[in-house]
Amino acid sequence: MTVGSPTAPQPQFPSGAAYAEALQHTQLCFRHPELRGARPDLTKLGLPRAISGAFASVFSLTSATSGQRYAVKCFTRYVPDQERRYQAISARLARLDQAELSQPWNLGFEYLPDAISVGQQRYPVLKMEWIEAVTLSSWLDDNHADRFAVDRLADRFAALTRDLSQHEIAHGDLQHGNLLVAGDDTLRLVDYDGMYVPDLAGLGGTERGHRNYQSPLRGNDDFGVELDRFSAWVIFMSLKAIAADPTLWNRLHQPSGEFLLLTEEDFSSPGGSTGLQTLLTHPDQVVSGLADRVRSLAFQPLELLPPLSDAIPKQRTAPTASTTPTGPAAVPSGSAGGLPGWMMGHVPPQAGPTPTSAPNTSPDGFRGRTALDVVTALLWPLLLAMAGVLLMAGLPLPTAVAGAPVAAALLLTAFTRSRRVERAQARDALAGLTQQLGRLDDPVKAAEKLRKEKEKFEAAESKRSAAYPKEQDKLTARYHAELKEAEQRRVRKQRDIDKKIDGLTEDLRKALTKALTDKQNAYVRDRLGRRLIADSPPHGIGPTLAARLAAAGVRSAADFTGYRTVHNNSFNSTGAVLVLSNGRLVNVSGIGEAKAIALDVWRSDVVASAVARQPKALGSAERQQIEKGVARRRAQLTDQRKAIEPATEALRAKARKQLDDGQSRLSREHTLAGEQAGRQRQEFSRRTVALQHNSALHSGLSASVDAVRVRRQGLSYARYVQFLYTGR
Repeated sequence: MTVGSPTAPQPQFPSGAAYAEALQHTQLCFRHPELRGARPDLTKLGLPRAISGAFASVFSLTSATSGQRYAVKCFTRYVPDQERRYQAISARLARLDQAELSQPWNLGFEYLPDAISVGQQRYPVLKMEWIEAVTLSSWLDDNHADRFAVDRLADRFAALTRDLSQHEIAHGDLQHGNLLVAGDDTLRLVDYDGMYVPDLAGLGGTERGHRNYQSPLRGNDDFGVELDRFSAWVIFMSLKAIAADPTLWNRLHQPSGEFLLLTEEDFSSPGGSTGLQTLLTHPDQVVSGLADRVRSLAFQPLELLPPLSDAIPKQRTAPTASTTPTGPAAVPSGSAGGLPGWMMGHVPPQAGPTPTSAPNTSPDGFRGRTALDVVTALLWPLLLAMAGVLLMAGLPLPTAVAGAPVAAALLLTAFTRSRRVERAQARDALAGLTQQLGRLDDPVKAAEKLRKEKEKFEAAESKRSAAYPKEQDKLTARYHAELKEAEQRRVRKQRDIDKKIDGLTEDLRKALTKALTDKQNAYVRDRLGRRLIADSPPHGIGPTLAARLAAAGVRSAADFTGYRTVHNNSFNSTGAVLVLSNGRLVNVSGIGEAKAIALDVWRSDVVASAVARQPKALGSAERQQIEKGVARRRAQLTDQRKAIEPATEALRAKARKQLDDGQSRLSREHTLAGEQAGRQRQEFSRRTVALQHNSALHSGLSASVDAVRVRRQGLSYARYVQFLYTGR
């Protein structure tokens, strides 16, 4: 069977064990010439050896014709648009120039629809090159102590991600099991089920990747060039950490664990992660810096994550595996930029708050005395001296007059202070900052509003995503119900017609019997009609009675069937009436019981004579006519039976068309909704970044306002008086 579109009914695929059983007879289950009769690798029990995953089982087969060894992937679960996806991926990989790649990481494959037969159905397989290599985790088990080799592999992994990024390809599930290390320590990338290439833009993802390598924010609808960004950072960090400190492999990795150094829980709950804290506090700045980077990336939307290829220079020499830092000291995560020093220049700078247009600084104090300041400084002691003289003179002056010089000194100082440019600058700076701060939304309220909107959106998306397969199931259920009804109708009609056909033999027998009976009855009636009572009257019936009988309608033996006795109460006697052929009773004068008996006996003798001479069989022409009629009926029924299957097939086609139309409609609606959801998530991401920007700006403006207010204290009245005489 060929896998259909994303909205096609999801078929049930065989299990790995069912495939293994079928592969015991490759000459029967395969059509492909390279695979027919191929020899599978066997277990100790003699069964084909399977490498099983979530969606497929992979078998190693050696072609009987070419001797080439292949990895054959047999799918155990439905993947939407499987054939279309593999065709697009194959076409994109085929266009890659191998000479431009950092290493031969891509493997050739061929998608074969309807390739393998399991039971009564056929299923697709993926025929891939076989590569002698080990998984990344197995390679690290054997080589983690070789710092140079691990560091070199980290650089090769970074180069591989650069290849993918430059060609707008995303693997979708970068993890230890899908990264193989060949004998020359170069990498091979396997399992292209969830790969993204530009020709698949607009389709949804088929998987979410290994949970221990994916961002906590990766969703079901994420499918684009950014899929590998988080997992690339995780793997690169792990390799660099092991290269710097090989003991980390045994300290943080579990034997046969489905991760390298960190797991899903370390990303989703970094505060309680022992493994992440071990890396964050590691003395090697490369290790701690990368760990801090991964921690910060875990809570950013995928589309905002920087590609690993942007962080690694294209040409670099492998550093020595030393734990002694050689670069500048790491910058704390809370400092400007938030990046360790060793990464400066390798990671695109993050946008900081936009500088404000209004003045945001004010002088720390008064600077540079003006002529008005000098005059004030000279007048101040003179006015005070004048007030002292007035007081010492003892003149009877009002208090207001005596204090006038002091008041004048104070007012003069206040006036000259108000004319200082520093005061105007501080006032303008505070007004400008306050105005800008007032235009910004409260970061806490804005963040809470955004959080609620995202929760509402994600709840609606979850509901929509959950409803999509249910709607598919409804369409599929209705389709199967219509197929079942059509099949039941077909069986019912065929059974009814078969019964009629089977009954034609009995119908023929009955028709022949009836025809013979009708022929015999007609012969007897004819003979009875020919025996006239007047020609051969019974005993005791003379011409007079014969004439009376004829007048009553009884002329021959065919005109009556018998008699009935009647009792005459008036004369206490018994008489008789004749029963005509039509059932009517007739009383003939002169025909009593005795003569009626004589007539009945005479008729019985005539009947017996006619029956003895009646035909014993039908003629050949009569028989053939009846047989031809039955044959025509058999042909009609046979034609009706043959017409049932086309009519049933028409019903099946109608049901299938309704299913396809419904699935196409669902697919369009789902695709449009997914695209709209993607745009909404991008809008949320934009708002998140804007919120972070505004929050930083709000914090900076608030700090500037506080700073201006503190600086205004240096422009107080007392500080101005001090400035008048000290100049500072």
